[in-house]
Formats: sequence, structure tokens, C-alpha cells
Amino acid sequence: MSDESTLDDVRPVERGPRPTMVRRLLVGLLTVIVVAGAAGLFGVRSSEATASNAGWTVTVTYAAVARAGLDVPWEVTVRRDGGFDGPITLAVTADYIDIYEEQGLDPAPATETADGERLYWTFDPPPGDELTVDFDAYIQPASQLGASGAVTVLDGGSEVVTVPFRTWLVP
Repeated sequence: MSDESTLDDVRPVERGPRPTMVRRLLVGLLTVIVVAGAAGLFGVRSSEATASNAGWTVTVTYAAVARAGLDVPWEVTVRRDGGFDGPITLAVTADYIDIYEEQGLDPAPATETADGERLYWTFDPPPGDELTVDFDAYIQPASQLGASGAVTVLDGGSEVVTVPFRTWLVP
């Protein structure tokens, strides 16, 4: 017969209970994450960036924080006191647009071109002194980190006003 007992590896009462602090902290963290998710804190957070110069004002409404696969806002409003003399060209950072799965622009640009760094969308002048361009898109499922971008209004080939922005993507 062996002197070994099946109780040899049982923790003695004198040593107290196993440390539970780590488990309590992890359960607390998990609870915070679940409550934040239920409250919608991990959804899309939109923001607005505006810049003005020489009578032009550009406002970009964009997703400041989003997740892959979600529809997000992206809209550019260009305002010029007294209206537009000719076509309006928007230069948009190409790397930024790459995080989106595009459904279309409204209105559609009269012409489009790119130079590797930026996309150039040229719109016919609208009546009045405001042009609003809505980009119908969602974040590509493969996008993970987000991107920085900028919209620049070109007037006669010269940059008039630039609005920078950044979209962060969370898991």
C-alpha cells in the first residue's frame, strides 16, 4: 500500500481561499464592456470639421469613430458667398476613401480623376451658394485601423481651403 493520499494536493484551510482579486477585476471589466456595448458606446460617432478662406466655407461631416461593416456619414458642404462662378472641384485623400465600400456620390460628379494621392471630383455649379455632396458608403469589413484624410476645394486649379479629419476604427 502507498502512503499517498488523494487529499495530498488539496489546499489546506490555513492557507485561505485562492486569490479571487484577478477574477473579480476581470468580471468587472467584462461587465463594463457589456454595459457600454448595450448603451451603444461602441457604435458610430460622427463629427464635423469646418474651415473657411476667401469667402469659401467647407464643412465635412464624417465618422470620427466607427467599426468595420457599419454605414457611416460622410458629407461635404461647400458654401461660397455670392454663388459659384464655375465648376467646383473637391480633392479628397485617396487613402482615406480606401477604408470605405462606396455606394455612390449624390450628386454624381461631372468628372472624376485621380493622381495617386487624391481623388478629384468636379461638380457643375448648383443654383444658390451651397453645394452638398453626400457619400453613401460603409466601412469595409477588412478595414482595421482607420485613416486620416482631407478635403480641399480647388478654384481654377488653386487650393482655396482644406479641411482635415480622422476616422478611428474599433473592433
